[in-house]
Amino acid sequence: MEQGTPGSRAAARAAMRMPALLAVAVALGLATAADGLLAQRAQPAQPVAFPLKPMRMIVPFPPGGGNDIVGRAVAQRLSEVVGQQVVVDNRPGAGGVVGVTLAAQAGADGYTMLLGSVGMLAHNPALKPDLPYSPPRDFAPVALLVTSPMLIASGPSLTAKSVAELIALAKASPGKLSYASAGIGSSLHMTGELFMRTTGSQLLHVPYKGATPAIVDLMTGRVDLIFSTMPPALAQVKTGKLRAIAVTTLRRSPALPDVPAVAETIKGFEVSNWQGIVVPAKTPASIVRKLHGDLSTTMKLPAMAETLQQQGLEEAVGTPEQFGALIRSEIDAYTRLVKAAGIRAE
Repeated sequence: MEQGTPGSRAAARAAMRMPALLAVAVALGLATAADGLLAQRAQPAQPVAFPLKPMRMIVPFPPGGGNDIVGRAVAQRLSEVVGQQVVVDNRPGAGGVVGVTLAAQAGADGYTMLLGSVGMLAHNPALKPDLPYSPPRDFAPVALLVTSPMLIASGPSLTAKSVAELIALAKASPGKLSYASAGIGSSLHMTGELFMRTTGSQLLHVPYKGATPAIVDLMTGRVDLIFSTMPPALAQVKTGKLRAIAVTTLRRSPALPDVPAVAETIKGFEVSNWQGIVVPAKTPASIVRKLHGDLSTTMKLPAMAETLQQQGLEEAVGTPEQFGALIRSEIDAYTRLVKAAGIRAE
């Protein structure tokens, strides 16, 4: 039998119900909070307000070369995509080291980009251990932009017209056939060294200060061969001033569909030239993502595709992570080649 007044008994019953009511309230509160968190996570990331002022693209070579051609084409179209001017800043010197170092020391705000290439981001680190920059340490990869084969081309007097004939001729006269390059450690030089080590042939390396004087001497017969990037040699091949022997990618180039790949004779032989955009390492991830999206849009524009086709280049935009993995793997591969061939920096 309950004791006490009706009021006291009601109060006791209410007190007994309090823990249960409190548990329900807490559960409801937690559920509401969880729903709020889920709703926040479900919302798409807010767009980054970038860029808000003109941007700079450092090209570590003089105007007019292959890297500069790519940089200016991308800068022009990227300006249209982002609504801000993208200025090409040519900073040549020391095989690209001057411009790359400048880019590494720039503010990490996305407003300074570097048009990097296999030469600057892979060959130089493999060849020069005392570089003032380290690509994996000092840069955040944004986007690989373009790839292209190297082109093995000869002057008008060379009798070899195929890869097999070239190898046979080189083996018959070791060290007699000469090949021009844009300097020690350049893409042209590295490709020639890889070709010799793969085929067991011996060629005479003749370094020049850039691809243009090398091609001029090739056309006049002062040297026999060149392992050239596509932009400076393609026009000379199409006008008949140079003879294309092969391209170095696994498949033929759309720019020269009748020219065989070296891999058709030497299984697995592959060398690609590439350019891409990197920014200083501490650039916020949100800015890197925004830049990557803008560059992806830029590279798929019809006008951009036309420019690339004229230069024998192929659009190759992937993820920033894929570009970073490519840079690291290329550094490793060329470090092994430099050691095996005993290549020394000038």
